[in-house]
Amino acid sequence: MSDPTASPMTSTELDFALAAYTEDGVWTVTPLVLRGEPDLSALVSALRRYPGESGVIGMISVDEDFFVLVRVDGGRARLLMSDVTAATEWPLAKQVVDELDIPLAEDDDEQVPAGDLAIVADLGMTAMDLGALIDDVDLYPEEMLEEIAEALGFANQFHEAIEAIG
Repeated sequence: MSDPTASPMTSTELDFALAAYTEDGVWTVTPLVLRGEPDLSALVSALRRYPGESGVIGMISVDEDFFVLVRVDGGRARLLMSDVTAATEWPLAKQVVDELDIPLAEDDDEQVPAGDLAIVADLGMTAMDLGALIDDVDLYPEEMLEEIAEALGFANQFHEAIEAIG
């Protein structure tokens, strides 16, 4: 933040946004096209367009800083954000915190996840394993999402979708 007059909220730099879903037991992972500043409601709406026997999972990595997992199943959207302190800096993270109805983190708070750690427990990654993964401060958000994709069984499709974006 070189501009001292700039707002603490900066525009969101997406590393990537993906949708993952299963049809007939086969995973499909595709890049999500989001126009302009990523917005939680637009993201959920975009995910609702995809089919999926177990709902659709949105995987969003922001500026190598944090990730958001969104799982849309029917009319319900479940959320998990890797770092609650990101809400002080990123508009998308603030929207997630608001939707979860949790207080905004203080600047000196620890980086902890916010939301539903059991978001993909029925698909192959327990809340405990997901929490342990997010606690690994040496991993970038993309690496964490890659491990989630691996645990759920769609690592190859995840890599192909990332390559298609880059």
